Amino acid sequence: MTKKILMVCLGNICRSPMAKAILIKKLKEKSIDWVEIDSAGTSDYHIGGKADHRTIESGKKHGIDLSSHRGRQFEREDFEKFDLIYAMDSENHANILYHARTEDEAKKVNLILNELNPGSNQSVPDPWFGGEKDFEKVFTMLDKACDIIVQKIQKEEK
Repeated sequence: MTKKILMVCLGNICRSPMAKAILIKKLKEKSIDWVEIDSAGTSDYHIGGKADHRTIESGKKHGIDLSSHRGRQFEREDFEKFDLIYAMDSENHANILYHARTEDEAKKVNLILNELNPGSNQSVPDPWFGGEKDFEKVFTMLDKACDIIVQKIQKEEK
């Protein structure tokens, strides 16, 4: 059985590709190969575009290659394709839920930081307007959240 997870932010060039790449790396390290990860943005600003250069640099520092990433926009059909949809912030969470047609679709959507602090509804800050330090802060937040996601996946495996 394949599990499919989608990471979503606004432009799909900073937070969601970073979260996707972190989770892929962690799953590979645990030899978990039955989970597919993708990312998308709620806006159409960067369709087909590369990840932000600061995202790529932050990934490199942690042994993650984001150079092949290309942005795509969240589509209504993603509810059918994915089992879990992680929004990076409350605004994108609301935008995703707007497209949900059923309660089952809405139940697939959660804020990623709720994995760290359930029910806190905290947002991952958008580092786009910041500098290298902001990208590192976001990387650390997503890294911790992805640790919890991997732990949950490992429990499903057993």
